[in-house]
Amino acid sequence: MLGNFLIGLREGLEASLVVSILIAYLVKSGNRRALAPVWAGIGTAIGISVAFCVLLSVASGEMQFKTQETFGGFLSILAVGLVTWMVFWMRRAARSMKAELEGKLEGALSLGTGALFAVAILAVGREGLETALFLWTNINAAQDSSVQPIVGAVLGLLTAALLGYLLYRGGLRLNLKRFFTITGAALIVVAAGVFGYGFHDLQEAGILPGITSHAFEPHKWFHGMGTTGQWLQTALQGVFNLTPQVTKVQAVMWVLYVVPVMFLFLRPAKPAAPKPGQQTAAARG
Repeated sequence: MLGNFLIGLREGLEASLVVSILIAYLVKSGNRRALAPVWAGIGTAIGISVAFCVLLSVASGEMQFKTQETFGGFLSILAVGLVTWMVFWMRRAARSMKAELEGKLEGALSLGTGALFAVAILAVGREGLETALFLWTNINAAQDSSVQPIVGAVLGLLTAALLGYLLYRGGLRLNLKRFFTITGAALIVVAAGVFGYGFHDLQEAGILPGITSHAFEPHKWFHGMGTTGQWLQTALQGVFNLTPQVTKVQAVMWVLYVVPVMFLFLRPAKPAAPKPGQQTAAARG
């Protein structure tokens, strides 16, 4: 539940920021007439994302066991790749995102309703499809038959929508750079679990060997601890996506993902190189 809440919060806030930038620009520039196609594009993007998640669930449910595990394994790895790219992209592009979106809207205003609809559906749809894929793979990896993973995701998305609205209204000041750094690091840990579980799925499908070779067994760590032990095991599985029996391949892939990705994400960004004109001016001074 906690891992899905984090995914919903982080990815949902990115989508909320996109929506707030689009709406704020149109309102401030006196183009309220253009709000209808933009809202239509946003609604369509959300509908497509939900339909995509339902389609994945239906398609997976119709498959035989080995096919289902193969499908889930490769989708998990693909989802982690997309989320990793987005985490790094957001850290680099957060400052310029507003100017970029406003530039696209300005161009779309001169082209008409269809262009405004397209800008909105593409801007929000990218976030929505990525979120749907990662939430589906994380819920699938959780192996939890209860509704808690879904509730966690919904609560995260609702919280993100509320934060986005407060940011739009000016009632909330949020250090976005710090927020995306903290949540990005936490999301990398969640993604590492999904990445490792993807390889576990491929082992269960018989594509990779070693399904009976266990590195450790988390379900044994909390024996005799009663309700507290059950809560700790649930929290551990929810955040790190650790199966009751973690295979050696799964553990190795978890480490191979989280160590280099976390290092690259947290290392200080290099200062931008001065432009040629700036270098000449500095030399003269």
